Amino acid sequence: MGTARMKRLPVLALLLWVCAMFYVGIYLFVGGFLLVRLEVNKSSSCSDSLPPGTGTQDFCPVEPRFRRAVVLIIDALKIDFARFDSHNISPRPFENKLPVLEEMKSSHPAHSRLFAFRADPPTTTMQRIKGFTTGSLPTFVDVGNNFASSAILEDNLVHQLGEAGKRVVFMGDDTWESLFPKKFHRSLPFPSFNVKDLHTVDDGILKHLYSTMEGSEWDVLIAHFLGVDHCGHRFGPNHPAMADKLTQMDRVIRSVIERLQNDTLLVVMGDHGMTDSGDHGGESLKETDAALFFYSPTPTFPPTLSQAEPEVVPQTDLVPTLALLLGVPIPYSSIGQVILPFFPEESQASGVQTYLSQLEALWINAKQVNRFLETYSHIAKDIPPESLSMLREQFSFLLAEYSGMVKEGQAASPTLVTALQSYLTAVRNVCRATWAKFNPLKMTAGILILTTSCLLCLAMSEMSEMVRDSFMPWASLVVGAFVGGTVAAGQQGSLGYVDIAWCLGAAIFFSQLLFIWRLCCAKDNGGGGARDSGPRQTGWRILPTLSIPLLVLALRCTSLLSDSYVIAEGRVATFLLLSLSFYIPLHLNWDGLLLPFSPESQKAPGLLPPPPLPSSVIRRESLILLACLGVLVASLYLSLFFHNCREEQGTCDPSPFLLPLARVQDSRLRNLHYVLSVVALAAWNYLLYWWLRHYGNLNSPGPAAFTARWPLPLASICAGLYWAVSSTPEETFRGLAELIALALVALPRIAFAFLGLGTTLLWLSPLTVFLKPRQVACPQGPTPLPRYRASTGVSPEAELRHLIPQLYQRMRRSLEDGEPSGSPEGHSGPAMEAYGLGTVYSAPLVLLTGLLGLGLLLLHSEGMALAFLLLLLEAAALLHLHASSVTLESLQGPQKEVFSVPWVSVLLWDLAATQFFHATGHLPTFPSIQWDAAFVGFPKGHVGTLLPGSLVTLNTFSSHILFAVGCPLLLFWPLVCEVRALRQGHGASKEDAVMEMRLRERPQKFSSALVQLAARCFFIKGAQVLASVLAAAILRRHLMVWKVFAPKLMFEASGFVVASVFTLIAFTLVMRVDFAVSGMFKKLIPEHSR
Repeated sequence: MGTARMKRLPVLALLLWVCAMFYVGIYLFVGGFLLVRLEVNKSSSCSDSLPPGTGTQDFCPVEPRFRRAVVLIIDALKIDFARFDSHNISPRPFENKLPVLEEMKSSHPAHSRLFAFRADPPTTTMQRIKGFTTGSLPTFVDVGNNFASSAILEDNLVHQLGEAGKRVVFMGDDTWESLFPKKFHRSLPFPSFNVKDLHTVDDGILKHLYSTMEGSEWDVLIAHFLGVDHCGHRFGPNHPAMADKLTQMDRVIRSVIERLQNDTLLVVMGDHGMTDSGDHGGESLKETDAALFFYSPTPTFPPTLSQAEPEVVPQTDLVPTLALLLGVPIPYSSIGQVILPFFPEESQASGVQTYLSQLEALWINAKQVNRFLETYSHIAKDIPPESLSMLREQFSFLLAEYSGMVKEGQAASPTLVTALQSYLTAVRNVCRATWAKFNPLKMTAGILILTTSCLLCLAMSEMSEMVRDSFMPWASLVVGAFVGGTVAAGQQGSLGYVDIAWCLGAAIFFSQLLFIWRLCCAKDNGGGGARDSGPRQTGWRILPTLSIPLLVLALRCTSLLSDSYVIAEGRVATFLLLSLSFYIPLHLNWDGLLLPFSPESQKAPGLLPPPPLPSSVIRRESLILLACLGVLVASLYLSLFFHNCREEQGTCDPSPFLLPLARVQDSRLRNLHYVLSVVALAAWNYLLYWWLRHYGNLNSPGPAAFTARWPLPLASICAGLYWAVSSTPEETFRGLAELIALALVALPRIAFAFLGLGTTLLWLSPLTVFLKPRQVACPQGPTPLPRYRASTGVSPEAELRHLIPQLYQRMRRSLEDGEPSGSPEGHSGPAMEAYGLGTVYSAPLVLLTGLLGLGLLLLHSEGMALAFLLLLLEAAALLHLHASSVTLESLQGPQKEVFSVPWVSVLLWDLAATQFFHATGHLPTFPSIQWDAAFVGFPKGHVGTLLPGSLVTLNTFSSHILFAVGCPLLLFWPLVCEVRALRQGHGASKEDAVMEMRLRERPQKFSSALVQLAARCFFIKGAQVLASVLAAAILRRHLMVWKVFAPKLMFEASGFVVASVFTLIAFTLVMRVDFAVSGMFKKLIPEHSR
């Protein structure tokens, strides 16, 4: 035994440093690309005289148009729900369910009006509340705050109502309580984030709504209903439950109208719409267009001709309209425009009070917006000077026109009204364009660091042995820390604050420069760091030669700059994966290595040394390769049936397997889906169990084998029972409601507990090796065999000989003084038999993948069990395809000692992760996020946001996680499968069949192989992140940037972070196994013989 050991800690430190490079690059770019706008911390007041002022108050008339208001917010009330078609004799569940709106419009046209209420994306509830209370535009990055609503600091309508002494009573979605803490006269919040709960919030509101209206302790009543939104998330709009919810809302509106007084305005509105699947968050018209309905017991609106389609009103316009109608100041930062039908064309008297005319309301509105524009432009300095100059000139013209009209006592000019509307629209457009602002310097720095990170990974993959020996990042880390600290000190001294992004960027960039400089110096010196790599090499190559796999990667990255390819990414990834998988047999066939049926069919003798394997073995490997290719093609084809659809894909229909079983109305179809899901779950467990048993890993009495025997199957049983309970319709077993509710909590938590226990046991004791002293066979009986054989197809006696690794032969000889190396095996002294030692590294990885896969499956709908089974089959096919190609390529000469995973296999592995991201129903869009995952085991919601956010993240990036954990298997699988080939070879040395112990016997090359594999994985993933970053930067003014490229960037960057973390976990597990194997050897070999 040698004394060399694998460099575990330095290798992990190097990989952590590589990940940190990418993280900092992403952080810098995102910080420059997704900046939030600057908030103006000023408030309007009744005493304000808006510039150019006349010394009189512009806000707060003596008597407002309405003294009270009732605001009913029906979450996700899309405009389609509010339409009524009397000729529709077969309405869908969401059609014609709000007839009260049409009745009021028809019978009282001067009292009511329906608008299409258009939201600005992102169409998530918290951002919409901010929009229609502040009158401003939330930015794209605010979508990340939907899990953690923070208080609104900008001036807003709720604040102004409170300052004016109006008693605001709120009831409903508890998001309001976090956005407006201590702002309400009375508040009745109810938990909101449990999308499976259709009734708690609505029923809670109805207990208090009517009694509150009949009392006198309120001026403005806000009620936020959530049942329609939750019904959409859980069942979709085309479900009977949606009809029930909308019918309930119709009754609510009727009851509220009956209780209205003459001085009260009723506002019924949705905050956003929903897609055909019930989701929202994006910017399609189905998501942005909600309903907005006004009603007053007194005539309010001028007569108008009936319109086929409601007029479209931006959500920001509600704020100035309600402010002027209720007699409070318009919030300072509002850029909304008053809704003109509320105001008469000429001033009209009501008693002694004159209501604002359209021109007067628009002029107050324009002066308020101009004040905000001037304040913001002085603070932020980011509005383009030409745009600002144009707006100022436009306002100066309006000022002159309005002043002249008032001075001369002229009637309101329609032309001036139109000009004021144009000015307000222009301000909103300029602000919308400006707040999609970018920091080019940070974006450039992020791109630079990501580019150098990719180049470093590429160089490390080609110079892994040199990096392993001489280039651990300690010096780079020290230099980087020094530079980062210097930048921080300089910022603190000159600016008075520290921008952590620039400190991290400087630290990483200078550490990269040092690393690159050392690599170049080593290259010039001939690669002196590789001490054990054989003859000294003089031609170290930093970058790889161009090959078909790298060209495919370049094509994949280039496609990310096209919105059409991003929209069709699921199909594109499937095509690239299929094409590249066919490249392997075609390449082998081009080299004459596929199916050589006779020695004569080989290349001419003398050109190459004779192949180390006979033709029978080669034919077997070729057939296995082609069979695996067939399994891969079948898996890819079947996985297409599990894809979701983007809104841009038009007639595409999402997979029915994406629906939770509770949403499947046909009972027979629901039962069929359940049976298929359970069968797929059982197959997942059986395949894992069979593989571990086949290679002898279940002989071990240790915790790892115990995990495969008990926690994994028990967790699967809990999962199957949970699916059965959760798919039960609510009306089926009403008498067992409490028991079902308990099962919905207990079953998934028990399953997670079993999986957590198994993962913990696997980490504490990862070895799946069974050791026992070898017994000498005697004539009276056969040698006792373990329960599980380690392989099949050979006799027990031959199996025992194969299961004595060469390493243990050396151990035996080292313990027996003077034994000849060629001593017959039958007369040897005591020796150890080791079952499962040949798969000592891969078995824990396979088991961990099985545990994680089952846990991630629980976070998906039941139908995804079939998709996860296809994922397992595809991964196995790719591994065997890789192993067989490596075996066949060994025909070109003697087997190489360098353990290297080719680019084509690593790229196939990564494409499979992307392909199954789509094949599990996910898309790089916010509406496609499967929020139900947050409530698996927690149907009543969560106290904090960390756990639900983590569950949704695990659900979204399940395929990234599983393929990241399985990444090291690409290194081990050819070694696992090589025994099969060598046993068939005539004359092959039995002592050479040591499988994964070949890596253990060469610890330095083991370290190099791990570094190279990790570097190639990070390069491929990092290149795609870089391509997404470049697409977002280059196309930042593109029409589809916020709809396609920005979400793709967010998902690609998040996917890289998640995948890299689990890749590090997988490589750490390999180190943990290696440490455990070293401990086992220390116990077996006496101290004096080491």
